[in-house]
Amino acid sequence: MATVPSVSYSITVRLEVPAGGKAVSQLTHAVESAGGVVTALDVTNAGHEKLRIDVTCAARDTDHAQAIVDQLEAVEGVVIHKVSDRTFLMHLGGKIEMKSKVPLRNRDDLSMAYTPGVARVSMAIARNKEDARRLTIKRNSVAVVTDGSAVLGLGNIGPEAALPVMEGKAALFKRFAGIDAWPICLDTQDVDEIVRTVQLIAPGFGGINLEDIGAPRCFEVERRLRELLDIPVFHDDQHGTAICVVAAMTNALRVVDKKIEDVRITMAGAGAAGNAVLRLLLAAGARNVVVCDYLGAVHRDRDDLDESLRWIAEHTNAEGYSGDLRGAVKGADVFVGVSAPGILTGDDIATMAPGAVVFALANPEPEVSPDDAREYAAVVATGRSDYPNQINNVLAFPGVFRGLLDAQANLVTSEMLLAAAGALAAVVTPEELGPNYIIPSVFHPDVASAVAAAVRESAGGRARGFTEA
Repeated sequence: MATVPSVSYSITVRLEVPAGGKAVSQLTHAVESAGGVVTALDVTNAGHEKLRIDVTCAARDTDHAQAIVDQLEAVEGVVIHKVSDRTFLMHLGGKIEMKSKVPLRNRDDLSMAYTPGVARVSMAIARNKEDARRLTIKRNSVAVVTDGSAVLGLGNIGPEAALPVMEGKAALFKRFAGIDAWPICLDTQDVDEIVRTVQLIAPGFGGINLEDIGAPRCFEVERRLRELLDIPVFHDDQHGTAICVVAAMTNALRVVDKKIEDVRITMAGAGAAGNAVLRLLLAAGARNVVVCDYLGAVHRDRDDLDESLRWIAEHTNAEGYSGDLRGAVKGADVFVGVSAPGILTGDDIATMAPGAVVFALANPEPEVSPDDAREYAAVVATGRSDYPNQINNVLAFPGVFRGLLDAQANLVTSEMLLAAAGALAAVVTPEELGPNYIIPSVFHPDVASAVAAAVRESAGGRARGFTEA
């Protein structure tokens, strides 16, 4: 549940009130007295006796929205006609569409775009498959693939329920990087079937974005696809998160005048995101890290270590700490949470080193209340849009794929991820940098282009040009 009214729970209430009297002036008061926020009040029809008004307001959740409606209905003379959930309205019929890039105005256009002219293009590609990148949408297309097993914070809700999220992802690809992305929601959670299906559809795409596939299955899916395919495979839940965390960490440590190789880092979360964040932090120079999962610190003597946890144990926690998260946080310079809500308190943050950095990224409810963390930490970041320093994967994946596609890359490397993180951090200028601005807004005009340029250079220099046949 949101702690303050949010546009995510925005509603529009269509109602009628008497043309005279106090009812109109009481509408805003009714919403505010229920704890909502009025964002628009529009008269849609006016008569001598009645006014039809659309009242748009933000609520905390669906129950709060209903309480606002009840409060409006209690105003004398108000008749409620319709209540619309604006988020559901946005999703009616889906959020994306396919459009033709070429005109089909007459017979000549049709003959070139389709038969018989298209046959010449098909035969050219048959002779040289690489021409598919030049002569088809492949050069600018990404498959957004999920099995619906780990969707947002909602869990294993299945491929149909994952589709609105994947549509949203595709819309973000287009908005921020001009990339045509397609939701591919698979009705299987079998690793072999996922891998084989993606392998079969890969010829139509220039890249694969794996999304919301649960750990540890996601690790094997990504590894096997990278071995099989000649196009880049990128698991955004892992690597997009890692890029954003390392970028934000770079700037946060500048704010507190500490170096990554000197700080002690405590992490909560050893799943897909935690594993990738850890690996990129180590690649960026971190030396002293303790990772905790729900059983406590990951260390070499634990008897429940799978392959992923064993790697963590072998590359972190050199002193063999075996206690819980609260003990691991004590004296730490940095806390990074990619785990579960409410697992720490402000009192726990108070035990950290002076100039502490806290990244509480569980969404929508962070590992520790941002307000409580701010009482003791020098820099606080979350995954939420209603606090400063939002760490959001949208900062990374559009630019990463733009760079990969432009360079016609066939793989993703740690060097590319570090280059992306460095470029993202550099978007924040020294004059702008401060405790409440360590990472740019997703709407900053330079984000995607800066990340793309860094990835493109790391992938092999300047973008390859495309010329017409």
